[in-house]
Amino acid sequence: MGDFTGRKVIVTGATRGLGRAIALAFLQQGATVIGLYGGNTKTAEAFQHECAAHGNLLTLHQCDVSDYQAVERFYHLIEQRFDTIDILINNAGIRRDSVLAMMKEEDWRRVIDVNLTGSCFMAKFAVQLMMKQKYGRIIFITSPMAHMGFAGQANYAASKAGQIGMMKSLSKETAKRRITVNCVSPGFIATDLINDLTAEQLDEYKKLVPMRRFGTPGEVADAVLFLAGPKASYINGAVLEVNGGL
Repeated sequence: MGDFTGRKVIVTGATRGLGRAIALAFLQQGATVIGLYGGNTKTAEAFQHECAAHGNLLTLHQCDVSDYQAVERFYHLIEQRFDTIDILINNAGIRRDSVLAMMKEEDWRRVIDVNLTGSCFMAKFAVQLMMKQKYGRIIFITSPMAHMGFAGQANYAASKAGQIGMMKSLSKETAKRRITVNCVSPGFIATDLINDLTAEQLDEYKKLVPMRRFGTPGEVADAVLFLAGPKASYINGAVLEVNGGL
């Protein structure tokens, strides 16, 4: 996927699931990775220990991406240390499923706040740093639910559809500055995001996938690294589906 030595990469939701796989993939290609996580300090410490072989290439920060002031403080620290960044992977996301008629207000707001508003805040400040060098890659991790929708996931589907709309607009705003903005849309991937599904649900969802299997985090990470690399320099405003033909 290319050599990312010297590249500075921010990955949100970096210590679990897809974010963990993406962060590891960049580290293995020589990148400096700044990983954000929400509140699971124990998992973050375990991930930091696991990556000890990569030396000081990995730095972890606890940050609620939906908190504007916290995100602004984080980027201030990044600017002081690195001046600019090269790549942002907006991966942080949550699910709080319920049929819309019974959905709690806080469950609607929290999913939108983390998945969509958090992506907006992270991208806003990333663009400001990337403009210094007139180069950058921003990748949103969205979902096929953005256009398919599942019962019980109105909040999640809305947040992911919003990411695609935001990506389309942002990609036009930054293109002249050599900053590309794209989405990777993973289908059913074997991560803890689907751990709360029953065996029956997992079986039914697997039947929806023409390849009859769930994807792996590594397969998604490969797609992300491609879009983040030099060979994707003319790909902008696109959604790369990684879903087994869903």
